[in-house]
Amino acid sequence: MNQTAQQLLTGLNTEYTRLHQKFEETWWLVRMGDHSLKKVQNEAEKARDLFRSNAGNLERVREALAMTDLTDSERGRLDIWEHFFELYQTPPELTPLRDRIAALEGDVAKKLATRKEGYMDPKTGQFVEASKIKMRMTMRTNPDEAARRACFDSLEKLSLDVVDEYVQLVVMRNEFARALGFEDFYAYKLHISEGMAKNDVFSMFDEIYERTKYALAEIRELESIKPGLRKPWNFGFMLASSFTLEEDSYYDFGEALMRWGRSFAALGFTFKNGRLQLDLLDRKGKYNNGFCHYPMIVNFNDGRRNPGAANFTCNVVYGQPGSGNLGMNTLFHEGGHAADRLCSEQTEVCLNTEWPPASIAWAETHSQFLDTMFSSIEWRTRYAKDKVGNPYPFELFERKARHLKVLMPTNLHQIMAVSEFEKQIYEESELTAEKVAAIARRVSRKYTDFSEDTLWLLSVPHIYGWESSAYYHSYGLAILALHQWRKYFYDKYGYIVDNPDVGREMIGVWELGSTKLFPKFVELTTGRKLSPEAFLEEITMDIEVYLACARQRVERMQIVPEYTRPVDLKADIRMIHGMKVIADNSVSFEDMAEKYGNWLNKQKLVS
Repeated sequence: MNQTAQQLLTGLNTEYTRLHQKFEETWWLVRMGDHSLKKVQNEAEKARDLFRSNAGNLERVREALAMTDLTDSERGRLDIWEHFFELYQTPPELTPLRDRIAALEGDVAKKLATRKEGYMDPKTGQFVEASKIKMRMTMRTNPDEAARRACFDSLEKLSLDVVDEYVQLVVMRNEFARALGFEDFYAYKLHISEGMAKNDVFSMFDEIYERTKYALAEIRELESIKPGLRKPWNFGFMLASSFTLEEDSYYDFGEALMRWGRSFAALGFTFKNGRLQLDLLDRKGKYNNGFCHYPMIVNFNDGRRNPGAANFTCNVVYGQPGSGNLGMNTLFHEGGHAADRLCSEQTEVCLNTEWPPASIAWAETHSQFLDTMFSSIEWRTRYAKDKVGNPYPFELFERKARHLKVLMPTNLHQIMAVSEFEKQIYEESELTAEKVAAIARRVSRKYTDFSEDTLWLLSVPHIYGWESSAYYHSYGLAILALHQWRKYFYDKYGYIVDNPDVGREMIGVWELGSTKLFPKFVELTTGRKLSPEAFLEEITMDIEVYLACARQRVERMQIVPEYTRPVDLKADIRMIHGMKVIADNSVSFEDMAEKYGNWLNKQKLVS
């Protein structure tokens, strides 16, 4: 054992854990609405980034690697840190530029979080305060077209609130990336997060678009019997609103915790003695999108594993139709992220975070795999029940599938639209606010074929933050991978829901942390290279074949025993609302779920 190498490795792990924790704790508080801490967050982020980009750290690792008496374990661990620091090397002269970008991003985040949101009631002429989430849901469920149009008009105006700042951010981000030798910021982010080039991704996306765009013509034909269907404020309502309302009784958010807990427990999932903190209801000032972050990363001290911690959130508007489904989906999606990182068994903490060398696409593969499981007919018929215990009916699933069959081929269009929008934005040589709006309208028209232009692409929150910008393609790559993985599991086991063998294989992958790039992980878990074929096979499937497959899967679940034991996810869990702790599982998971449900019932319901 080389003492010098051991001391260096201990120091790197300890310091990065400390810096990561400081940043993540303040980041969470700011996202939850305490914008007084934004300066503290920026300073913590800067300190973390300086550690990652410190050339001295890289040099010390390389000096240690040159020593001749290293064990194989020490050499392997040092190789991990060398790769890590190489990813983040930034010339000192770029630090002021990075600081300006961070400061402007902070201003944008604060402006978006604190602005006045709502719409003008078409009947009264009065302003109705409503978040973006609530207005989008109103567009999906309100039978009054004038109200839907009012929400759409408001969202369009809100989309332009920070367009000038966005132009500045894009220009500065490109300047930063080009100084590092990349074509633009998009190419830089894709290389850092996935080890891929733009053509690797967009050649697949282009193939998918060409093989699915026929659905847009079918939607145009459908408009002949549904006048106004392609108006953006009508589209969701006219196609799916009745189903949103009809399904709502099966997604009582008061039952969400127990259904999530039982489902995860049946798969054999645990969080390996970690800590979870969940803040799930919408409120003013809170970040307007779901996410999962990690105030403590899994780390090792003298060979002893110290568990990690995860915070996750969404914006349930309690009582609003569709919100129960949204909230449950978050528990599966963000819960998948949390399990992924908290189950890691890697000794080097740089492999246990959500940041590179972590693959965003691989992280999303796990989370989207689980929310796809949640939305499956097998899960619904077993777990989704109304207040008197009636299970989600297959008849409703069939009716909805037949009605929405026309949309199935477009399942990836929204993700491809965001990806192409950002790609074009960063490739534009002389960007202006007018060009941004024009690109947004043009790309939206290509992928949605709405009868009127819309700026919805500018309302996607990811595009405004350094870490989340130029990575929406990862959601698309993940969908391709999860379909490939689901096909593997169905072929191997016959079913996924409540299958501990599926859970065991997933946990085995989570234990590997970020030891591989996305394409290698896909090949490792499915036995095949990444391909869009499994995805295209399902979304272009004949409806009768699709329904027959669904019936077979429901029938298969009838011989799978239901999970009836107490839920123990091996985690300390707190349900919070802002700074208030609502319930925890110190007594039991079941006790926590009951207390949280009782608290929800005391909240003011949305009419």
